[in-house]
Amino acid sequence: MSRTLSTYLFVQRKLNGAIVESIARAGFDGIELFCEHSHFDYRSAADARELAGWLDANQVALDSVHAPVHREFSPSREGGSPLSICEPERVRRTEAVDEIKRALDLAEQTPFKFLVQHVGGSREPDDPRRWEAAFSSLELLALFAKQRGVTIALENTPGELATPANLRRFVDQTRLSDLRFCFDAGHAHLGEGIAASLEPMRPLIVTSHIHDNHGDKDEHLLPYEGDIDWAATLAGLPAGVPLVLELRAPAAAGPIAAGGEGRAASAESAEAATLEAARGAIERLEQELPAQ
Repeated sequence: MSRTLSTYLFVQRKLNGAIVESIARAGFDGIELFCEHSHFDYRSAADARELAGWLDANQVALDSVHAPVHREFSPSREGGSPLSICEPERVRRTEAVDEIKRALDLAEQTPFKFLVQHVGGSREPDDPRRWEAAFSSLELLALFAKQRGVTIALENTPGELATPANLRRFVDQTRLSDLRFCFDAGHAHLGEGIAASLEPMRPLIVTSHIHDNHGDKDEHLLPYEGDIDWAATLAGLPAGVPLVLELRAPAAAGPIAAGGEGRAASAESAEAATLEAARGAIERLEQELPAQ
């Protein structure tokens, strides 16, 4: 099984070759690139070529890309100015679609399999107008992605909109047959639970987000640091689905611009410790995987 890590762990600073090297040294052979402008300028062809060089030098694959969710970086996914493909206002929705297309254009420099896409934010209601807007957006994006060899994987997220049941109903009713799912275990644990969430999503799951919590907030902890039953979760996932660790940056790795060199060193030390712990967590997950 490949070992994949989301660069969300490093989202509060600029992605560079040293980070990719540290990911490889920790035993990971793939990444999911988290698209935030301050973390990586996915709109720049030069930066995309540089990323390809870092990956090639460290024998790390770009397995997937997480579509942008904010116009600008915010320490919280729920803060800042959101980009939403289900925005009823056409101008704002078109802005979101155009930004996601820029992320998909990365595939022309560095091919990847999946674009993980949020349908909406946790505060967006389950409103028919938002699903109509999502259809308009995804009808365009699915074709744009397919032309670049990429599959869009819709992610279950907290809140009443992008629940597993709603996502499956949307795909079935719209017949957007190229869409697939990214099963987010941490988000499922915050909602109806792992087993209930897996049921409607399972036939279309092509990738996953693996992180833990205690059932009350989206902590993005290492597996086994919360109270998710990982043996049961792994048994419920389709065989061969990539396990992508999506971990929150440790507190010491917060924005470092104001902290100078000392803050930077502290951040790197905290990230290194998290990477080492991530290696142990992925090894434990591998041991619990059902026999194929």
